[in-house]
Amino acid sequence: MKPKREHKHFFKFLGTAGARFVMIKQLRSSGGMWLRYRDTDIMIDPGPGALVRCARARPKLDATTLDAVILTHQHLDHSNDINVMIEAMTEGGFKKRGAVYAPREALDPLGGVIFEYVKKYPETVSELKPGKFTVGDITFEVPCRNRHSVETYGLKFYIAGQTVSLVSDTKYFGGLIDTYRDSDVLILNVVFKEPRDQYDHLSLPEAIEIVKKIKPKLAVLTHFGMGLIKMNLRKMEERSRKETGLNIICAYDGFSIELPYKG
Repeated sequence: MKPKREHKHFFKFLGTAGARFVMIKQLRSSGGMWLRYRDTDIMIDPGPGALVRCARARPKLDATTLDAVILTHQHLDHSNDINVMIEAMTEGGFKKRGAVYAPREALDPLGGVIFEYVKKYPETVSELKPGKFTVGDITFEVPCRNRHSVETYGLKFYIAGQTVSLVSDTKYFGGLIDTYRDSDVLILNVVFKEPRDQYDHLSLPEAIEIVKKIKPKLAVLTHFGMGLIKMNLRKMEERSRKETGLNIICAYDGFSIELPYKG
């Protein structure tokens, strides 16, 4: 059993890279996200460098204390370190503990991303699909399938009376508004500066429109592609706040949200 912690409850961004070239050049880290609430730790989308970013975090994040690893989809910028994070969670497979959630495609023995021998290490390996799940002190929901080139899902975490939502990679579709309307904190993966219909990713104008319609207490933009990286994101953030009157933040590597969010 893990010792009880006195640390703050948080949602931490170990990486904010989106699209292949930002990841490959490591212009932003691709380490994924870490959620801690009470005595429960969950790693989300451990892309390249996730374990290194955990070790370099301040305070340091000990991957052997993880209770679960969630994979929203199997693209490498989200899944590259999934096997090493499972190894860390289970201390090399010597402690059968923890849970893994991943879409069926990612679990497939032939085309998936999790090694068959590693699947034997956690207590449970479950298919991520629409429905509700519980890990320790945290309940989360998969509300619907995203519109993406592989099987992909968003997540809604229910924490201390608040809903913290992560809209993973997706093309814009009308159902996004109703699906995430109850979000207190809304995290959006935003790859493009302008809409590009041929790709299944949100653009900045689409993300701002979603935020304007949902009106969360806090909106966090992350997973930036090259066009957004080249922008002055701080100025764009200020302009977006002024134009919408809403609390919009562009995440950076190491950015953390204290939970529950007080505004």
